[in-house]
Amino acid sequence: MRHRKKTVKLGRSQAHRDSLLANQVCSLIEHRRIKTTLAKAKATKPLAEKMLTLGKKGDLHARRIAISYLKQKDIVKKLFTEIAPAAADRKGGYTRIIKLGARLSDSAPMAYLEWVDYAPEVKTEEVVEAAEKPAKAKKAPVAKKEKAEGAAEKPAKKAKAPKAEKSEKPEKDAE
Repeated sequence: MRHRKKTVKLGRSQAHRDSLLANQVCSLIEHRRIKTTLAKAKATKPLAEKMLTLGKKGDLHARRIAISYLKQKDIVKKLFTEIAPAAADRKGGYTRIIKLGARLSDSAPMAYLEWVDYAPEVKTEEVVEAAEKPAKAKKAPVAKKEKAEGAAEKPAKKAKAPKAEKSEKPEKDAE
């Protein structure tokens, strides 16, 4: 029985699992938000929070522990200089998991893992483009009406009209 065994194995050996989780934390530090499976997000969250706690300590010993686990000095530098100072006043709960639903290919539950202080940047160009799209949609129906007038001249449309009349006659007979 696995009483008091908290480690989520993720179907991997210990070395593979450690490497996977370290890479997930590095990606989280670099991109501030990652999209992954729910099980991996839940397994990565405690490690990411421990690394941020080390970053808040800020001393040489904490930096060496973080480097020994993450194996990427530039990522550890970013953790200690950018992310940890932003969370200096927070006492815990540095990350959040946002569930996304099932992946199309294999129906694996997906989730975003992100820092709580992270706010996705919205570019002003994207907002302007979104505002312009409805204006373009209004112009499109005008062109469709012109095409519809040209199509009305074709004899193919006349064949549909008698079918509608036939369906009305049996209703009158029933009355």
